[in-house]
Amino acid sequence: MRDALTLRGNRALLTRANPLAKFAVVFLITLVLALSIDWVSASVALGAELALFPLAGLTLRLLWQRGWPLIIAAALGGWSTAIVAADSGAVLLDVGIWSISEGSLQLGIGFMLRGLAIALPAILLMTCTDPTDLADALAQKARLPHRFVLGTLAAMRLVGLMAEEWQTIGMARRARGVGSQGSPLQRLRATLGQSFGLLVQAIRRASRLAITMEARGFGTGQRTWARESTYSMLDAWVLAGGVLIAAAAVVSAAVMGTWNFVWR
Repeated sequence: MRDALTLRGNRALLTRANPLAKFAVVFLITLVLALSIDWVSASVALGAELALFPLAGLTLRLLWQRGWPLIIAAALGGWSTAIVAADSGAVLLDVGIWSISEGSLQLGIGFMLRGLAIALPAILLMTCTDPTDLADALAQKARLPHRFVLGTLAAMRLVGLMAEEWQTIGMARRARGVGSQGSPLQRLRATLGQSFGLLVQAIRRASRLAITMEARGFGTGQRTWARESTYSMLDAWVLAGGVLIAAAAVVSAAVMGTWNFVWR
């Protein structure tokens, strides 16, 4: 609820755009980045995405807080690709069982940058989009079934609650002396136990929510809307910006001669 109120009070440019327009931009950029593995197109898209963060009222610190697992995964993926890829060009590092050459390093950097460039739009979208506005757009503009829309809304609302629930369970277990000390294996077992507790809480909460929504008649009969989901000139500019980013990434890679289709 606190995140929703923060979004409602945020007057940053991208927070006022229609969620479907932002979804279309994310899909377009992801599609373009999925066609090639090269560092030029990924760098262009990544730089443009970082420039959009102030337009959503976000900072790099918030990006790290909400997307650090994806950032670390992209870095590890790039390193692994550089190690296992076939050598081409001069060998830069040779440590017996694995080596890194100019070609494999370039491929690894491209993989890492591409992972970041694909993850950032999703983080940006979910951070600057109010779940209720998204549900209104999906139901009114996309004409999706009410049950799917309400399920999406409930899932997005529960994500924040699950994060708070994880912290609460962790604090309760530490108060009982569970998981705060012991060997790495004991800590791992404590974490698995905490995960199981979170799973139980999630199932209980989802069951109560489903029963409540069914009892109140959600998804039945003719619906009315408290807020109308509309398109504006801002959405046209958002779509144009997405097309511009995708085109700039492709043209830059083609001009630099680095464009490399994934199936080659």
